[in-house]
Amino acid sequence: MTGQTLRGRNALGTGGVEIVVEDGRISAFTPIADPGPDALWIGPGLIDLQVNGHLNGDANAREPSAANIRDMVLSLAARGVTRFLPTVITASPEEMLARIRAIADAAQIETATSYAIAGIHVEGPSLSDQDGPRGVHPQEHIRPPEISELQQWLDASEGLLRVVTLSPHHPGTIEATKFLVSHGVHVAIGHTHADHDQIAAAVDAGATLSTHLGNGAHSVLPRHPNYLWSQLAEPRLAAGVIADGHHLPDATLATILAAKRDHGIFLVSDAVATPPALLDGGESTVGGGVYFADDGALRHVSTGFLAGSAQTIDVGVATVARITGSLARAVTLASVAPARVLGIEPFWSVGARADVMLFDWAPGDRQVTPQTVLVAGSAVAR
Repeated sequence: MTGQTLRGRNALGTGGVEIVVEDGRISAFTPIADPGPDALWIGPGLIDLQVNGHLNGDANAREPSAANIRDMVLSLAARGVTRFLPTVITASPEEMLARIRAIADAAQIETATSYAIAGIHVEGPSLSDQDGPRGVHPQEHIRPPEISELQQWLDASEGLLRVVTLSPHHPGTIEATKFLVSHGVHVAIGHTHADHDQIAAAVDAGATLSTHLGNGAHSVLPRHPNYLWSQLAEPRLAAGVIADGHHLPDATLATILAAKRDHGIFLVSDAVATPPALLDGGESTVGGGVYFADDGALRHVSTGFLAGSAQTIDVGVATVARITGSLARAVTLASVAPARVLGIEPFWSVGARADVMLFDWAPGDRQVTPQTVLVAGSAVAR
């Protein structure tokens, strides 16, 4: 697509923006004073660093395939997500390896899919074995990190392994963290019951992220210290948060946003596959015994624990815009902030890949509504 011009209200600031797209990149970026009262909002495509699945697409399918990942690419793009990390959760070594291979295969099948897959996030299996922090990750497959298994992931991912979530209470955490970081992988702390010293040691070893902070935790915690305070206070940890209206109450989300403002924070969806069978009473592939509750949340039948989200990050953007009163901050946390985590440069400027979203939104809306989405300059069919 050559010489395409798009303009709209600036989703990241004031006034308007006009951009020119040539050969898949932004060739001109011009502020305009008044795009018009009926203009759509314009901003960068959304980036989601934790997506287990979406609609029929599933990174954790019982029979992994590149087709499952391609389905995720197409359905997420319609929601404004132009890059994401398919996320593989705790399972047997063989199952996890097969799912990683399926994602790597998908990225090699066609250019459009490779553009959208920014890497792979592996969440587990070295998580807490305790009820609450474990969430719905299967207890029988929780295990300490092993360098040999991590090497298998690196080999199978074809260079796509970007994030690994673990709990620092496990023996071998320090060695595993140093090993992953040395191979360019971000280590995230999550689903943990680790104490303050264990968290600090993991950060000293190179951990830089917190996975969906505020969730994957005990229902009741000591007032202080606890692993939430330790991560909130650690300036070297950037935190992902789920803003789907279920995972975090407004006051809790607002507190995390305020505490992490200068330390780093970004939105994730933690979305899971929601095929018609699940919505009609079937079970999710993420944590057996998961059902779609009347409140729109995915919950485990016996514990009530949340099991990923049925919502995508477009909902999170609207939620943060409502809580903070700033659409610009909300869009930033779902685009610029995760791009910074992944080291995507340049971004939303001249020379950057043309990932663009033109969308509707008004205060009080439950989600932003994309009207036109470009991935590397190409329009996504809706």
